Amino acid sequence: MELQKPRGTRDFLPEEMRKRRYIENKLREVATGWGYGEIKTPTFEHIELFTLKSGDGILGEIYNFKDKGDREIALRPELTAPVVRMYVEELQRSPKPLKFFYFDNCFRYERPQKGRFREFFQFGVEIIGSARPESDAEVIALAAEMLKSAGVKGDLHIGHIGIVRTLLKDIQPEYQGKIMRLVDKKDDKGLEDFLDQINAPDDIRGKLFRLIGLHGENAMHEAQELVGDIEALTQFKALLELLDVYGIEYQVDLGIARGLDYYTGMVFEIYCEGLGAQNQVCGGGSYRLAQLFGGEDTPSTGYAIGFDRIMEICEAKPVVSKCIVVVSFEDTRKEAIIIAQKLRIHVTTYLDVMGRKFKDQIAYANTIGASHVVIVGKNELDAGKVALKDMKTGEQELLSVEEVIKKLN
Repeated sequence: MELQKPRGTRDFLPEEMRKRRYIENKLREVATGWGYGEIKTPTFEHIELFTLKSGDGILGEIYNFKDKGDREIALRPELTAPVVRMYVEELQRSPKPLKFFYFDNCFRYERPQKGRFREFFQFGVEIIGSARPESDAEVIALAAEMLKSAGVKGDLHIGHIGIVRTLLKDIQPEYQGKIMRLVDKKDDKGLEDFLDQINAPDDIRGKLFRLIGLHGENAMHEAQELVGDIEALTQFKALLELLDVYGIEYQVDLGIARGLDYYTGMVFEIYCEGLGAQNQVCGGGSYRLAQLFGGEDTPSTGYAIGFDRIMEICEAKPVVSKCIVVVSFEDTRKEAIIIAQKLRIHVTTYLDVMGRKFKDQIAYANTIGASHVVIVGKNELDAGKVALKDMKTGEQELLSVEEVIKKLN
């Protein structure tokens, strides 16, 4: 019986993993440089963590099961909820703001397609404890800097949930959530039908369609004409001014809703070419989720980068590190092990473990692109030396192990 990997999952071979680790570390270096600390949460959580946030409708989209203690468990479909759960459980009394980043795998039971898998990877950031426009601006600037470090240039679209919600303030809260989800899906026909269904006033209906259609330079002026001088608009203007200070290019887009009820203020998405319909590589915003999980009402701002998507288009490439092969004979294999141990401290070193003949070890060195081979022969050892051969030029010289290390460095 030939076994295959489950549908919607992938194997990553060494060359691909080298590139993934390189980009992952680029993102990690940026986050650390901005003062964010890395955290990690469990791969599975109690299912209520996700149904409380998203409702029972999410059950059809996640991997969930009962464990041997008859507890309902789910593999995490995203990482924001686990991070907030961790905050409520362990860090509520910590000085604010708290700044975190994380990189991990998530799981969703959905139809696999280009850029979407059942096991996927997210790199995310959260600031917990600040409702200021400064924290929103920093998070967006950090997202832009991370993508830049990976060689990815995207188009930033930014909106504000509070502006749209102000317009809907006289509509029942449960209806508001449905409206925001339809806005998020860009489902104008579905939105129109639902507004008919709930008998939404004509003036609200007209203003809503105008508001979510606002883009670009005049969007703020037109939004003010529609909703007046509201606090959400004032906050949004302050945020945009700070983004200008950061030198961030953006497009105001009041049609961004993110579709989740816990978003309360700024929301943003970053899109990239070359990914087809699934062209969003980053999304997030400001939210309040702690109270839902039994904590105090706490403002937060965060985002997640779709790591698999940026790997499809990123231009940054790892520098191929130098590697060497220690070549030995039947009577020098033990000495070769000792020499390889010394060399590995300084350079990537391969050692034959197949019992190959001398010429086959040389051929293997060519196959893997080794820059040099270190030949451990009986005559060389008697002289306290090894032979260092340059695989590109064919030049060979007798050196001590210390001299080899110095030359290769």
